[in-house]
Amino acid sequence: MMSSDEAADSCCASCSIAECDSTKLKKCTACYLVRYCSVKCQREHRPQHKKACKKRAAELHDEKLFRQPESSHFGDCPICLIPLSLDRSRRNMLNCCSNIVCDGCSYDNDLRQLEERLESTCPFCRQSTSDTNEEAELRQMKRVQVNDPVAIREFGLARYYEQDYTHAFENLTKAVELGDVTAHFTLSSMYRAGQGVAKNKKKEIYHLEQASIGGHFKARHNLGVEEFQNGRIDRAVKHWIIAATTGDDASLDVIKRGYGQGFVGKEDYAAALRAHQAAVNETKSPQREAARVAEQNGEMSALDPWK
Repeated sequence: MMSSDEAADSCCASCSIAECDSTKLKKCTACYLVRYCSVKCQREHRPQHKKACKKRAAELHDEKLFRQPESSHFGDCPICLIPLSLDRSRRNMLNCCSNIVCDGCSYDNDLRQLEERLESTCPFCRQSTSDTNEEAELRQMKRVQVNDPVAIREFGLARYYEQDYTHAFENLTKAVELGDVTAHFTLSSMYRAGQGVAKNKKKEIYHLEQASIGGHFKARHNLGVEEFQNGRIDRAVKHWIIAATTGDDASLDVIKRGYGQGFVGKEDYAAALRAHQAAVNETKSPQREAARVAEQNGEMSALDPWK
């Protein structure tokens, strides 16, 4: 026998017509709580459904927003498959294939090429290293022309740093449409500062949230600051714990200060410390340690064509 919930789910929430071969019901895409047989019924039922719909939609949004991402938006090095470090100096962007590889794999590749007297090539796609900035830019433009989201974002960021905000916004928006997380973060900054666009808090938060869902730790940290400034301390702490668990030092520092000031609990602080250290440890490898030592000894600049 069908339960009352199942019976309600099999009928239009407005006119109560049952679903059959000739009548297909579609769920409300905001809350997924009810179904309708037509747009007309959905519109007529809106006044009754609006409050419950908004409440459930907000719950679904928070479930997605506060879900711990598997890694940062950098992901894993495509060669050694170890998570990339959040430290910019410990990874390299390759303009020939738009991949980001760790310093360990870059260093290992450079050593091999030096020892075997090989041509200097990309550690991932094996294309020859660009000899000039002009050649590197030409390669980037080839990637842009084939709709590579990373190349489009990098091109947009270059325009952004040149303060050409019109073309920056155009390219970053395109990168966002192609799924790039970092582009979301930069667009949030543009909407906050009014760079090339009118200031818009709603759009700023939207892009911060999308970047956070994609694992962008700085966006997550900034969302925490935003929530804290608005007096939503619990939500702020959640954001900072998620960012710290990804390996973000700034968020861990805020949690530490929060523990001292009493708005972060002892268990949350201890869990964040352990998770942060685990995230940092996951980015370590013998190759990366060798690269770090070589850099300290001044060997990297002589070996690494990407530096």
